[in-house]
Amino acid sequence: MRSMNISFKITKLRKSVGWSKNKLAKESGLSQAYISQLEAGQKQPTIDSLDRICSSLGLTLAEFFSEENKPLSPDIAQLVNHASKLTPIQRELISSVMREMAKDNE
Repeated sequence: MRSMNISFKITKLRKSVGWSKNKLAKESGLSQAYISQLEAGQKQPTIDSLDRICSSLGLTLAEFFSEENKPLSPDIAQLVNHASKLTPIQRELISSVMREMAKDNE
């Protein structure tokens, strides 16, 4: 298994959804300075902070560490971007609708 550069992967995922460091900081509840240090490789994230980053980007930790993890396609990235602007209640409603739609496609 190849070694993973966590700082590079965070940067790549953030850019794939079109977010600034400030936007990722706001969505994850972390400081922009901390996000900058992570992306520069000056700090290593704790599991909690990495989980918060992943959650804000719509990923699980397992997906983050997966070797097969690919950048989000533009349409999926746009969905994540739109969802990030919703309230938690609105996101849960959208998530429920999407789960039902996905069941229909199985």
